[in-house]
Amino acid sequence: MTDPLPRGAVPDQSVDGTIQLERMENILYVGRPSLGQDQSTIGLFRVDNTGHARRVQVKLGRSSATAIEVVSGLADGDEVVLSDMSSYDAFDRVRLR
Repeated sequence: MTDPLPRGAVPDQSVDGTIQLERMENILYVGRPSLGQDQSTIGLFRVDNTGHARRVQVKLGRSSATAIEVVSGLADGDEVVLSDMSSYDAFDRVRLR
């Protein structure tokens, strides 16, 4: 660090920080799904207003540790299930409780 230390800082004090490699603006993104990889297409369950979730194909783009870009398949405001739904691979619609 080349700047003076902030008030209250002491030598050998541990700190937490975030390293920002790139800033992407005006993109649609969701939390990183359990099985989603960069630059892939996956099936996610999109929640509807009837208490069900329907599988939709979602094309993913770049990702960070906690979020991933949505290239196509979802719209702003859509809610999706991000947990592992592989046990429901045979179904295109599930009821939520």
